[in-house]
Amino acid sequence: MPGRPGTSGGLVLRTGQFVFAAACICAMASASGFTNYTAFCYLIASMGLQALWSLGLACLDCYALILKRDLQQAFLMSLFVVGDWVIIYDIFLSMFYFIEPLLFLLPSKLINYRIL
Repeated sequence: MPGRPGTSGGLVLRTGQFVFAAACICAMASASGFTNYTAFCYLIASMGLQALWSLGLACLDCYALILKRDLQQAFLMSLFVVGDWVIIYDIFLSMFYFIEPLLFLLPSKLINYRIL
């Protein structure tokens, strides 16, 4: 499977995740007065956590590639899955926490829209 841990594809994907998370942090932190909004600070913190997680797994991929180690063990794979799940949950939670005050600006027709 392309992009699995311990392969060059996995290294490229994790490096890309780190670069884009770092770019998000730089873009958000460059906004003036971002510290005045708790939700915005939480979103920056969750992106920082994503950057650290991706950097750590990219280093692990480098280690596996240099030493020709296999990272397809059940314990390691479950650690990757649970770690990615926690990071994704944290990012989605911070996004909804950031967007929630904006829902009051939407027209009521959009909020009460139902698909029959």
